[in-house]
Amino acid sequence: MPRDPEAVPSDDLRISTDLADVDLDWLHAALSERAYWAIGRPRAVVEASLRGSICFSALVGDHQVGFARVVTDEATFAWVCDVFVDEAWRTRGVGVRLIAEIVADPRLQGLRRMVLATDSAARFYERFGFGPLNHPERWMER
Repeated sequence: MPRDPEAVPSDDLRISTDLADVDLDWLHAALSERAYWAIGRPRAVVEASLRGSICFSALVGDHQVGFARVVTDEATFAWVCDVFVDEAWRTRGVGVRLIAEIVADPRLQGLRRMVLATDSAARFYERFGFGPLNHPERWMER
């Protein structure tokens, strides 16, 4: 897998929602070893999460360089999660393309609410219309 962003022109970046394009070895390592919210996530859990989501793979050629998934009923609600861009490809527009494809996906139009959680990238997501919850006092978690 090329790690040098200069090795492949950025024009070759493509976003796919085909599960067959997910490099499970890359994704499991990325999430379970390098994503603060998923450290230690078992491979079986990663596999199961893909089946219950719309998955967006960022690919340069056949090499995965980014990923995001959306848990949704495709009618009223969507949760954007597991957004990860390979360290060597950050600041090169991969994350922008992933989120732009998500918010433009026809299956996700007309939803009442699309949410995500972030520890450090709120300003990044603001450009796509995300902001603080309107009524956080109504939300609960377990």
